[in-house]
Amino acid sequence: MAGCTKKKMSKAAFLENCWGLCFVLPPFAGFLIFMAFPIVFAFVASLTTWNGITSMADSFVGLKNYIRILTDARFWKVLFNTVIYMIGIPIGMILSLLIAVGMNRKIRGIRILRTLYYIPVISSLVAVAILWMWVFNYDYGLLNRIIITLTGLHGPNWLGDEFWVKVSMIIFMVWKGLGTSIILYLAGLQSIPRDYYEAARIDGASAWQIFCHITIPLISPVTFYLLIMGLIGGFQVFVEVLVMVPNGGLNYSAATIVFYMYQKAFGQRQMGYASAMAFILAVIIFIVTAVNFKGQDKWVNKID
Repeated sequence: MAGCTKKKMSKAAFLENCWGLCFVLPPFAGFLIFMAFPIVFAFVASLTTWNGITSMADSFVGLKNYIRILTDARFWKVLFNTVIYMIGIPIGMILSLLIAVGMNRKIRGIRILRTLYYIPVISSLVAVAILWMWVFNYDYGLLNRIIITLTGLHGPNWLGDEFWVKVSMIIFMVWKGLGTSIILYLAGLQSIPRDYYEAARIDGASAWQIFCHITIPLISPVTFYLLIMGLIGGFQVFVEVLVMVPNGGLNYSAATIVFYMYQKAFGQRQMGYASAMAFILAVIIFIVTAVNFKGQDKWVNKID
């Protein structure tokens, strides 16, 4: 518009903007250095046969790594294993909800009990994985000793059988994640207003009806969060397999995508191929997460 002049910024406003940029700059620089650059670098590497040592410029192959993955039978096997492990996500959520409901009361020693349930979360993953590896030991393991004592029969070869190794990994991962889920469910349960329960009891609702139509819907945001984080974490299972079943199990029956990626990158020096798998994994995680976010409106915070 004619006659309009640009207002000059005052010295105080200029200094305020400068301080604001100073506070924003460190996290932005951290994002560029530790997120954006590695993503771009990994994508470029996925288009090569780079081995991590030689020059990347001389090994460009385009989309051949991605095409190779589509015909890689072992990749599809580890993807199947990874998906199977996610059976533990709903199992862990159900168990943690039941335990949280049981601990959501004022009884003597309840804080100690809550602490005991949370100890596995803050314990070293490698340490507890080694501990459970001995629990699952076929000859001397605690689990098989209990089975022999109770039934007189020897238990299965937990980490040496193609079926039971998956069961073992699911049991371990459920146990390791219970503490976090319990704490979050406890926070959700304690945030529910008591008025809802009192009104439901006055209307003659049973304990089961109150649980199904009040408790579960009102803690659905916690359930949604645990589901999303469980799926993202489930696609990245690695340490458990590396420690408990270093070779990936019989016929690679325990290996996951990240474990296979690790072997390709650092065991066989196929950095380009491993980078391509990383991008495919990222796309899978993005799609699964987006689908869950799209469908959350149908069940999160929906009270009957």
